[in-house]
Amino acid sequence: MRQQPYHHGDLRRALLTAATEAIAESGAAALSLRDLARRVGVSHAAPTHHFGDKTGLLTAIATEGLDLLATRLEAAGDDILAAGRAYVRFAATHRAHFEVMFQPSLLHFDAPELAAARQRAGGALRASLGDARVPAGDRDNARLAAWSIVHGFATLWLSGALPHEPDDDPAALAGPVIRLLFEPASGPANLTD
Repeated sequence: MRQQPYHHGDLRRALLTAATEAIAESGAAALSLRDLARRVGVSHAAPTHHFGDKTGLLTAIATEGLDLLATRLEAAGDDILAAGRAYVRFAATHRAHFEVMFQPSLLHFDAPELAAARQRAGGALRASLGDARVPAGDRDNARLAAWSIVHGFATLWLSGALPHEPDDDPAALAGPVIRLLFEPASGPANLTD
């Protein structure tokens, strides 16, 4: 027999949405299941029913975030510059997901759905290297370098460490940084510029 849905229609989705809003406001450390239930207007037991505990909730958010990121990276195809911009744009528009996705201590890191989402996002990042000028034996190092550059840029942007104007597009600003790594200047550098 099928259970009747909550009056929210999709309580799991409502809880995830409220949790990402709460994380964006106060950070993952401040998130509580009781507060989350209050935000959504359900009993304090409802989040536990869907996620088990706070770690389960954060794992669901990280899994969703990795899947969203993978979709954006896959859309970029084998264009490392487009993939890098997509990564930075994802971080800027999905701050709460980005905050928890790469913090194993907050997650059920061995959860199969999280592992599958990590695998998918990693595969999309590897594919984005496409025909970038990378020696065959250095593809893993190139993937790590690409990830480090875009993740570092996104983290610096989100923390406010990079100077910018309020209407600046972080993905556009990341482009020249990514290009430095994968599109070396042709010809000798002019050191007098």
